Amino acid sequence: MTRELRDAPQFYLTAPTPCPYLPGRDERKVFTHLIGRRAVALNDTLTQSGFRRSQTIAYRPACESCRRCVSVRVKANDFALSRGFRRVLKRNENLVGEARPPRATAEQYRLFRAYVEARHYDGGMADMGFSDFQMMVEDSHVETRMLEYRDDTGRLAATCLTDHLADGLSMVYSFYEPQFERRSLGAFMILDHMARTRELDLEHLYLGYWVEGSPKMDYKARFLPQERLSMDGWRRIE
Repeated sequence: MTRELRDAPQFYLTAPTPCPYLPGRDERKVFTHLIGRRAVALNDTLTQSGFRRSQTIAYRPACESCRRCVSVRVKANDFALSRGFRRVLKRNENLVGEARPPRATAEQYRLFRAYVEARHYDGGMADMGFSDFQMMVEDSHVETRMLEYRDDTGRLAATCLTDHLADGLSMVYSFYEPQFERRSLGAFMILDHMARTRELDLEHLYLGYWVEGSPKMDYKARFLPQERLSMDGWRRIE
């Protein structure tokens, strides 16, 4: 067997589990491992093909009777701020973001627990301890960073685990202080990542999956123009 065949990714299919976005449906995923010397290039290729990363796993939905999970990315140079997004930036002008190495801290974990308990108390991350959180942040063979956003008192307000790809940035997972709900910190982090994508002279900001009919994912449709991955490739939505 040649080395190229040994290094080729192997794909697997999960068993059906309840869908976290659409009640009464099951989901299945196809996945492969992102490890070793080819992990970076493979992550680039798979992300451009609609996969997402979780630790050393790249996955995408593979549901038999549903295609509502649609991969979304925004062309950073084409994105224009709406009046509403300008208000979001104004509300958060005292926040400063800093890219740090992917090292989990107790401060980040406290913020993560507060966010999950307020927003996703019945989800798959509800029981994550610090060691699980540490694995989510640190278990990676690709280039990734933790973006920390602090206010002028030094308080940690929001955090995002972000992958650096050949053609853009990918927001892997973000969380924020639930007491600051009215500041729209989720939208603010996307806007900040849009600016960082342009500063790095990269083309795309990957937002993960938009799920039509899921209130949890409605916000992603606001970032226009965007591209959504279809059977015929990336399709621009104005």
